[in-house]
Amino acid sequence: MHDLPRLLAFADTLGDAAGAAILPFFRAAHRVNDKGGVRFDPVTEADQAAERAMRTLIAQEFPDHAILGEEFGETAGASEYRWILDPIDGTRAFMAGLPSWGVLIGLYHEGRPLLGIMDQPYLGERYRGWMGHEPGAIVTVRGATQPLKVRACAGLSEAILSTTDPTLFAGAETEAFARVRDRAKLTRYGYDCYAYAMLAAGHIDCVIESGLNIYDIAALIPIVTGAGGGVCAWDGGDARAGGRVLAWGDGGVRDEVVGMLG
Repeated sequence: MHDLPRLLAFADTLGDAAGAAILPFFRAAHRVNDKGGVRFDPVTEADQAAERAMRTLIAQEFPDHAILGEEFGETAGASEYRWILDPIDGTRAFMAGLPSWGVLIGLYHEGRPLLGIMDQPYLGERYRGWMGHEPGAIVTVRGATQPLKVRACAGLSEAILSTTDPTLFAGAETEAFARVRDRAKLTRYGYDCYAYAMLAAGHIDCVIESGLNIYDIAALIPIVTGAGGGVCAWDGGDARAGGRVLAWGDGGVRDEVVGMLG
């Protein structure tokens, strides 16, 4: 059995440490490097400082846990627990001074999502979700905590759809996304992990992405699932490793969208 309260409390500690490391750089001068590749792939001083802070705390509190972070890779562990960290999901938004980025903290056990936190320290918002016999999700906004709950949606024609960037898609993916977008009621772009939080909070109905890494989605699966929605691959399969990802609030919308993405 997991000591879920202890693990969630520790994840909160990680979120606090990451936020403290990041906020001095937000909307302030900071160093940005390009990781390289076909597209500009930025990493900032804030990304690296936040991941270092979280890794130090994990090593102190759970030295047998594995760690995978976007900036500093994999650290092996002797147990079946694995922390999966994206210190700033939405680095491009961070660079632009936009508050749609977030700290993603996921914990897998035996390769399956157990808990996740999406923290937006500038806005004072923290979204938490957990799996198990009684999955759940809560949000704390400026000290006030309430449950997270996805909303019902009559169908894609009534749905708000989101993706971070239409250039995520290539070839047949572009056409598949266009089919969904053209049927949806409204489409919004550019929100990275914040779109998933809004889905869990009942404001967005569907998020479609491609090319995600495990650290882009690990923390978000328990949040969306705990709020009553779900996350899957475009074909309806498992999305815990990333790739082509669909998150939904209403199961009817999920079935409709999976049928259009294939």
